[in-house]
Amino acid sequence: MHKVLTLNQIAIEGLERFPRDRYELGTEIADPDAILVRSHKLAADDAKARLRAVARAGAGVNNIPVPAFTDRGIVVFNTPGANANSVKEIVVAGMLLAARDIAGGLGFVRGLGTIADAAELHRTVEAEKKRFRGGEIAGKTLGVVGLGAIGSRVAETGLKLGMRVLGYDPAISVDAAWRLPAEVERMENLPALLARSDYVSLHVPAMEQTRGLIDADALRGIRQGAVLLNFAREEIVVPADIAAALDEGRLSRYVADFPEPELLGRDDVLLTPHLGASTAEAEQNCAMMAADQLMDFLEHGNIRNSVNFPTVILERTGGHRIAVINRNVPKMLGKVLSALAEQELNIIDMLNKSRDEIAYNLIDIEAAPTPALMEQLRSIEGVVSVRSFDS
Repeated sequence: MHKVLTLNQIAIEGLERFPRDRYELGTEIADPDAILVRSHKLAADDAKARLRAVARAGAGVNNIPVPAFTDRGIVVFNTPGANANSVKEIVVAGMLLAARDIAGGLGFVRGLGTIADAAELHRTVEAEKKRFRGGEIAGKTLGVVGLGAIGSRVAETGLKLGMRVLGYDPAISVDAAWRLPAEVERMENLPALLARSDYVSLHVPAMEQTRGLIDADALRGIRQGAVLLNFAREEIVVPADIAAALDEGRLSRYVADFPEPELLGRDDVLLTPHLGASTAEAEQNCAMMAADQLMDFLEHGNIRNSVNFPTVILERTGGHRIAVINRNVPKMLGKVLSALAEQELNIIDMLNKSRDEIAYNLIDIEAAPTPALMEQLRSIEGVVSVRSFDS
């Protein structure tokens, strides 16, 4: 029986994926095999003795101490792309709100509640509507920074709205490149994109390389009067520098999903309370994807969409399976295979991959591993953990 600790309100569609004859789910499980989480902040000491995996029902893993968990051999999953449509739609809404001052117009009309006469109301609206005059986004240039699951959808939608679309992503994957429409113009660097874009939408993860990506230096080169949209992560912009760029007119609007004290109360800033993935559909998709990935790992050892382990997917073809996690140092695989050879165990199939300081091995063998073999594998210097799976 696998024990899964669930934190936050995980969509029921995800929880229902777990067969109850093989899984125990709950919010009070003290020593779980896995944790399913949304925004709850985990600490290193949450890694109890049995913990094998953590699945984040979302893309960002800022609330998970990934390095500490990696050191313990704990696989951290996320769900890239599961909320992509939800975020794409709010980005499009942000562009339209910035282009037309819809928010200002809504506030103005809300303030007309004291006017009871229909004719007076009509005259007032017609006289004042020019205050909220805007422009169309068709024909404008949209720059998309980060062309993953969300960025590629934003780029595609921009094209459908009649915009010229520029894209920049120094680490674009092969899969992302295939998803990207051919009409998206690839920029070689960020300054080139910023200088040419009327709207800039950010879609990069928060990591050391992207922290403070949009700062005073970057904003000095942005097209005069551009609109900046940030529905990615708050850490990738410097709020004080955004405020300065707005004061100087280099930015006309800043639209973001992350309120910051320096930007509250400004008419040229539109802030939402982290609503990007807050749709029923996105929460369901993330929960189901996270649940499926956890089950495939706990039952078969397969890893997909991990932020700290390599992708390793080995179809079951019979026999008995063992999974070995070890430090990524020379001769480790040889030591593992030598231990199997000493027990005269024939290998049916195997995969060995590494990622940074960690390596992962899935090995299918003909006979069930003995307790002595499992202990021998665990005793090899550099091995972090060993697991066996039912045939």
